[in-house]
Amino acid sequence: MTLKEIAQLAGVSIGTIDRVIYHRGRVSPETKKNVEELIERYQFTPNPIARRLQRKKDYRFCALLPLRHEDAGFWAQALVGIEDAAKTLAPLGIETKIVEYDRYNYASFKKAADKAFLQKPDGLILAPIMPEKIKPFLDSLDGIPYVFFDADMPNTKPLCVIGHDPFNGGYLAGRLMHLFAGGIPSKPIAILNAHGEDYHLLRRREGFLRYAQEHNFQTVVMEYSGYQGLEISGDKVQRFLREHPALSGIFINNCMTFQVAEAVAANTANAKRDFFIIGYDLIPNNHQLLKSGGIDAIISQRPEDQSRRALLTLYRHIVLEQEVPGRIEIPLDIYLKENAPEIIG
Repeated sequence: MTLKEIAQLAGVSIGTIDRVIYHRGRVSPETKKNVEELIERYQFTPNPIARRLQRKKDYRFCALLPLRHEDAGFWAQALVGIEDAAKTLAPLGIETKIVEYDRYNYASFKKAADKAFLQKPDGLILAPIMPEKIKPFLDSLDGIPYVFFDADMPNTKPLCVIGHDPFNGGYLAGRLMHLFAGGIPSKPIAILNAHGEDYHLLRRREGFLRYAQEHNFQTVVMEYSGYQGLEISGDKVQRFLREHPALSGIFINNCMTFQVAEAVAANTANAKRDFFIIGYDLIPNNHQLLKSGGIDAIISQRPEDQSRRALLTLYRHIVLEQEVPGRIEIPLDIYLKENAPEIIG
């Protein structure tokens, strides 16, 4: 359906349709209602290039992203999705600025946030990590719409949240352990939980423990933190294994699964590992150990798909003025040695 066809159906000029769409000039209430009903009925969307010309300036979006090398390259995968969507949108007059920051340094985030403000963005995408520190920034946006990917954050009002339900992700890990064990494990299952501010990691932990409780699993929880927040030292893992020599499995609720698997391999030396290791995110190090058998399963949340859809959601809402859902659920993939694909990063 074109602008001309809408005008013909309404029995008015193209100029009248333009005034209704862009809310300028006088149009009788009856004509306005008729045109709006036709637009809704035929799902008419104004040409984004024509809209840009009317606006007399390009649209500008900004992505606030942790440094691409952080968390063992997880954010490099998200960056691929942003760059792909930005390339798609560029011919439509949408400029995308990517501002990276050290996710473990608030001063770095503050500097990146100030830089983003200087861009005068029409919309933002970001991953809501460091919630207590990011919240003041979100409160200062003064009406600029923003989209979350990778995680959600309580007491905020994003335009849309794109990702998976972390509680369900943890629950899924519990089910995988159950399947691998062939029934109720005879020995405890350990969950190595990154202790920090990240809301989604805490929810994964809760989901795993809920499944364990519902199915009468014995569990052991190891809380840890380190210089880089998510990292865990090999010494700590080996000490934990000495304290808990009889385990049925270990679940690591973040992307640093490879660090645990490497420490386990060093601890067991030439002995065969007799418990399962399940973790998150198909980053290069995890992919390598999954293929070699050092990790039994990886749950992947498709970071490149999340970030790509985040940018496209801003486009749909701001440029096309379409309604967008408050949440877009991204399916979780389960990878074993046999079906691990080639990866980005």
